[in-house]
Amino acid sequence: MARVVLAPALTRWLPQTAAHSGGELCMQLAGGSVGELLQAVFDLHPTLRGYVLDEHGAVRHHVAVFVDGQCLRDKRDLGQAVGDDAELYVMQALSGG
Repeated sequence: MARVVLAPALTRWLPQTAAHSGGELCMQLAGGSVGELLQAVFDLHPTLRGYVLDEHGAVRHHVAVFVDGQCLRDKRDLGQAVGDDAELYVMQALSGG
């Protein structure tokens, strides 16, 4: 299973529980592509969908997704394959100066 990590800026939208009291959230999830892994996250935490994806199903402009340390280049193409031992890191991106 792949390791999916959600940065604290995203997990702040999740309810606080005994298992997660804030900060980075790491999960082991099954999925063969970026889209499948994100769907597995949304299955567990449906409120995150609107923060991560836009109305067209693409990764939002101010969200960055990294697969094994490499930034997802095309935010509309979530079909990029991932291995069983992959790490998917999802964070809010910063812009401006």
